[in-house]
Amino acid sequence: MAMDRQTEPLRRKAAAVPDADAAAGHGGATEPEAAGSRAAGGGGPVDGNPPDEAGDAAARSGDAQAEAGAEAGVEAEAGAEAGSGSGAETGEEQPAARQEEDPRVQEWYNRYLRVQADFENYRRRTQREKEEFTRYASMKLIGELLPVLDNFERALQAIGKAEKNRLEEEGRAEGPSPGAGQAEFESFRKGVDMIYRQLVQVLEADGLKAMEPVGQPFDPNLHQAVMQVSSDEYEEGIVVEVLQKGYWLKDKVLRPALVKVSG
Repeated sequence: MAMDRQTEPLRRKAAAVPDADAAAGHGGATEPEAAGSRAAGGGGPVDGNPPDEAGDAAARSGDAQAEAGAEAGVEAEAGAEAGSGSGAETGEEQPAARQEEDPRVQEWYNRYLRVQADFENYRRRTQREKEEFTRYASMKLIGELLPVLDNFERALQAIGKAEKNRLEEEGRAEGPSPGAGQAEFESFRKGVDMIYRQLVQVLEADGLKAMEPVGQPFDPNLHQAVMQVSSDEYEEGIVVEVLQKGYWLKDKVLRPALVKVSG
């Protein structure tokens, strides 16, 4: 048995020689190449050693790991290039994409537009109110002064009627020059008339203007009818007499006129 074990490698070698010659004759690997292959594989049965299965497994594992690492590197580079390219291409469209993806973005944007529109309307309204307030700031004061104008007019009318009645009683409505008492009375009347006219000029400079509705169609926005009278001079619905003057303040009706209307 010992001799068999010692001669077994020789028999294997002798059997391998014809196989190598056959392989060389048919275009196979040469003896040096076969020897190199056996040396790289960690030895084979020709040398009398058992096959190194652990070495082959380790080599195959190392090759697999190297290949996996190379593939992972290539995939990482491809992913980075794809990510950078997509980011560069869609960088401008990213807000729109987020807006489409998240409905809250569209809701917030609509709220922003509504708030902006409300603020613009508020700004215009306040500007218009400010201008109107500046334009009609004196309306209240002038309205309170209108009764004063009315009293001045009544006083002047009363003075004129009294003077006319006195002259009629004396029988000289167009008589000679009056005496001292009459001159003082006339001076007083002129003084009151001057004060009245001065007040009217000040108020007219601020936009006050008296209405002249006699002969005009009745307008409920401008006139206040006190009574309806028959008239041969005017048609129906025409103002025939003014009982109290009406006034404009710029383009607004400060006080409607009290009138009589033909029926």
